Amino acid sequence: MEALTSSQAEQELSADTILELLANRRRRYLLYALRGREEPIELSKLAEQVAGWEHDVPPDEVEKNEYKSVYVSSVQCHVPKLADAGVVDHDEDNHTVVLSDNFDQLEPYLRIVIKDEPENSTLHSALQAESGDGFFSQIRENVARLKH
Repeated sequence: MEALTSSQAEQELSADTILELLANRRRRYLLYALRGREEPIELSKLAEQVAGWEHDVPPDEVEKNEYKSVYVSSVQCHVPKLADAGVVDHDEDNHTVVLSDNFDQLEPYLRIVIKDEPENSTLHSALQAESGDGFFSQIRENVARLKH
């Protein structure tokens, strides 16, 4: 398999870029779904997961039009924006995506904004199962530290 390449080499992300990337909920959901993955994932699988979280249903229960909306906007807007910032590597030929090195700069802020996600949602359950209580404890600690 040919190596994935981001459109920009590792670079320092500006505050404006970080805020713009995290301003859109669907982009945040894409990033949540990519966290912890070492291997590229097909955009179709990623879109199913995101659509499930958006509609608070398991991915296999997502309606076709809901999935299509997520897939199309991801391909046309969200993934290219993340790739341009060097946060993801997007292989357009294989329709796959994986996090890249610049994600490390974005992750601390992603951990803060998750507090705005609904606590009784499938997204919250998935993130909690992924990392146990540690992920949410770190978020609470970061938020408390920011308040002081």
